[in-house]
Amino acid sequence: MSILAFRMLYIFIISCAIIVYNYAGYAVIAQLLNIFSRPEKDTRNPPTHLPGISFIVAAYNEEDFITKKILNSLEQDYPAALIEFIFVTDGSTDNTPAIIQNYPAIRLLHQPERSGKSAAINRAVAAAKNEILVFSDANTLLNKEAVARIARHYAHPDTGGVAGEKKVISAGDTDEVGAGEGLYWKYESLLKKIDARFYSVVGAAGELFSLRTALYEPLSPAIILDDFVLSLRVAEKGYKVAYEPEAFAMEEPSFSFGDEQKRKIRIAAGGFQSILLLSSLLLFWKHPRLSFLYISHRVLRWAASPFCLVLALLSNAILCFTPDNIFYLILFAGQLLFYGMAAAAAILPGKQPKLLKLPYYFTFMNISVLLGFVRFLRGKQSGVWEKARRIQSSMS
Repeated sequence: MSILAFRMLYIFIISCAIIVYNYAGYAVIAQLLNIFSRPEKDTRNPPTHLPGISFIVAAYNEEDFITKKILNSLEQDYPAALIEFIFVTDGSTDNTPAIIQNYPAIRLLHQPERSGKSAAINRAVAAAKNEILVFSDANTLLNKEAVARIARHYAHPDTGGVAGEKKVISAGDTDEVGAGEGLYWKYESLLKKIDARFYSVVGAAGELFSLRTALYEPLSPAIILDDFVLSLRVAEKGYKVAYEPEAFAMEEPSFSFGDEQKRKIRIAAGGFQSILLLSSLLLFWKHPRLSFLYISHRVLRWAASPFCLVLALLSNAILCFTPDNIFYLILFAGQLLFYGMAAAAAILPGKQPKLLKLPYYFTFMNISVLLGFVRFLRGKQSGVWEKARRIQSSMS
């Protein structure tokens, strides 16, 4: 075998190893350690007292959905004397602020200037009066028990935050965006459960998460992934972010794959930004368990796996031209089949077979990360963006 072939073989093996480790291997290791190292700790016992909750929603031009959000929020099964509702609508140019003003139980914060979600959240937290912050996106609905399920975790002093569950509500059999996104979030929920038992959730989803008010650090307006950065800053301080699957946020899928791709590209650009902001978490000796989860689950997902997929395909193609190449030809054919299935799902009209949905969404997601990396390098992503269009369903 030539020197070039040896180098391609090393690149192929290392690339495949990183991909497998990132998407499955680390979770298997963490779960085995969970099973054999210690019994699972129950962090969900009822607290000796119910903490005060500041429920915060940042809304921008949400007039079509905000009434549902308000009514759903006010239906939370939590003592009214212990919860305040703060809705911040900075920059909204539609009727969102006017609609909120019709509900005296909601405290409205509004200014005409639009500085982005991070700046709006900073304003809301500065106005919050209670010891626990609960954040929820304006385009999601929660189960009635969500706040109560989150609050019980704070009976444990080492809990600094709580991540809720995200559920994507498919609009029907023809909703290919919702089907793919739903599969992805079921997978992510499984990883969060494993992560939380091993040590801590590494990055909460903004649809529903919570922090101790005392641990909140004001965000730079330029930060894109406010939820991710806030929750990991809490973990960086030595606190744990618990996972609560019984507190869930229901969200409609993106209107189209074009809208979903815009969202994914923005998230990916924010992911690369976050890696720089949270660089101390790369130091294993400071945060052994947290760094293991953070690098394995998050850093490799953004900064390595998409590039490794490209390298695995290219190096495998070169290896097909080496002597005794039957093994590499089989592997290359497998890769082509996988991406061919993704391409077929992209061009087939109407309802797609379930067999094609996973390759399609996986490929779509990683292409979006690569495009997000380009956007990050160009500095084209700011903390202010247009909200993604969502499918209008009967979610209620």
